[in-house]
Amino acid sequence: MTFIAKPRLHHPTLHTNKVGFTRRDYEGRISTLCAGCGHDSISAAIIQACWDLDIEPHRVAKLSGIGCSSKTPDYFLGASHGFNTVHGRMPSVLTGANMANRSLLYLGISGDGDSASIGLGQFANAMRRGVRMAYIVENNGVYGLTKGQFSATADRGSKSKKGVVNSESPVDLVGIALQLGATYVARSFSGDKAQLVPLIKGAMAHGGAAFIDVISPCVTFNNHGGSTKSYDYVRQHNEAVSRIDFMTPGKEITTEYAPGELVEVEQHDGSMLRLRKLHVDYDPTDRYAAIGFMQSRAAMGEIVTGLLYIDPLATDLHTSLNTCAAPLNTLKAAQLNPGAKALEKINATLR
Repeated sequence: MTFIAKPRLHHPTLHTNKVGFTRRDYEGRISTLCAGCGHDSISAAIIQACWDLDIEPHRVAKLSGIGCSSKTPDYFLGASHGFNTVHGRMPSVLTGANMANRSLLYLGISGDGDSASIGLGQFANAMRRGVRMAYIVENNGVYGLTKGQFSATADRGSKSKKGVVNSESPVDLVGIALQLGATYVARSFSGDKAQLVPLIKGAMAHGGAAFIDVISPCVTFNNHGGSTKSYDYVRQHNEAVSRIDFMTPGKEITTEYAPGELVEVEQHDGSMLRLRKLHVDYDPTDRYAAIGFMQSRAAMGEIVTGLLYIDPLATDLHTSLNTCAAPLNTLKAAQLNPGAKALEKINATLR
């Protein structure tokens, strides 16, 4: 079973936004992710942001790759355009769709495996080209679909569910986005809805490449080897004709903390996240200061959250290529083939 449909029932007293939609209209199918997964909190934040912005669902195109995170577009904006691409190739497919129809709002959903490993080059070039979209990475540091190996964003020194210590340096997608020219860069925590919803709203309304890295805890891969109820123990002491996992329900991790404050958030496996929210007087318009501040805090074991950088005069790929204002997929044959004289004029500029 890949999805569970929700009943099509709307209570008559549900509030509507300015375009006549209830919050329920921005939902999708019932999530089949593990109970307590941080990804579901991100889906709820996207639903809230789009409802608050009075966006008509049919104006949104949501694209994803492969992974737990890339399943989540099925759980929000059920009436929007959607396309699930192959592993790591979401940015290039989104770029093509954006070039063909600039009138849609593009939402790219990915994960740390999808964007920081096989899709790293795709991610980097989407940021470099300035493709107008809201690119959200649901970052949990593990490969959830293949039983919890370290992903490329896992911190050096972190331990897997089997006690293996990660000896490799992490890929910092926020740092890459800043260095390659993204004009809206933010980081947040899936359990901090008060911070995450405004960041998503800002990304959706931004005029260029917007990127949000969302730390999203995985509830499944925190069982320990000494437990007689762990997956590995049961498999070693059971002779079965098939392999079935039971995912112990977890409790969603949430937190609230003030601007400038440092908070330690305990994860399901006992590890701690040290989150520092940006101070109210932080200047998000200085790209290089943002890089330095983020790296200095990372050296102290802190993850900075908030809007790290924004270019208030951002442009996108259509501006760089000087495309026409009308979506390319609406152009007629006469506009696409203007005749020999127009071709001669184009050729003359290339000599």
